Amino acid sequence: SRGLGDVYKRQEAASEYIYKRQLTSAETLTIGISQSGETADTITALKQARSSGAKVLAVTNRTDSSIVRCADAVLPLKAGIEVSVAATKSYTAQLVCLYLSALAAAELRGCLSRDKLSELKKELFEIPAKLEETLSNSSGIKTCAKDYAACKNVVFMARGINTASAAEGALKLKEISYINANGYEAGELKHGPIALLDESVPVIAILADGGLTFDKMLSNCEEVKARRAQLIAVTTSAAVQRGKLFDRVIRVPQIAEIWSPLLLNVPLQLLAYYIADELGREIDQPRNLAKSVTVE
Repeated sequence: SRGLGDVYKRQEAASEYIYKRQLTSAETLTIGISQSGETADTITALKQARSSGAKVLAVTNRTDSSIVRCADAVLPLKAGIEVSVAATKSYTAQLVCLYLSALAAAELRGCLSRDKLSELKKELFEIPAKLEETLSNSSGIKTCAKDYAACKNVVFMARGINTASAAEGALKLKEISYINANGYEAGELKHGPIALLDESVPVIAILADGGLTFDKMLSNCEEVKARRAQLIAVTTSAAVQRGKLFDRVIRVPQIAEIWSPLLLNVPLQLLAYYIADELGREIDQPRNLAKSVTVE
């Protein structure tokens, strides 16, 4: 696919990458992301990539960690100490680092005009204030959590750039509340997962305004509602209203779609937190999980 830097890119799970035939070379940049810097399979994958000639960039919250020693360069998250096993603020910091890398690549390669780059950078600098606004308006999220804490299954769906936001929301919910939650590309719902939907299954739809996927997401939401599922919108759009289609609407400040994951992940993490708190879970140290996954 193509991004700001106009280069081919591919995402791989480190635990699978290390068992695949690798196509890396001296012209490949391999980016390893690890909050702790001690994630065993990520470190192994980076060592393998480096042995094949690839340049290695580590994105980590710990600049004194093992991952740094197998990298050519490091992007420190500087997110502060993560107390909880289910990392939250470092997830946002990772996104910011990757955005900054893409902007730098676009600028160096001349992929975007100076005016477009200035516009994107200006929007990025506005995000901290919008994050603060999102965090300060969490009462509706807490109410939503109380209403859905008894659910056994939850579906998250999104399209495009926010597909990762759906995965993050589902991951946080299952990690700390022990509720079965799964994130899907919304268009894939009709190829199987839609069979699971009924009035007992809340579906959380992540809708970013202004993109090509917005109208398609609304269409997917109508398909979900036709199966009598409870539908919760997490959105940047002022046009999305509670009513016939949506049972709940959680809104964050309006922002360009390209930056929307930075804001939309916050209410998803808060929803997981409040549900887990409502259920009396041990939020910082969920069962069966370790802070650093040091074995493959």
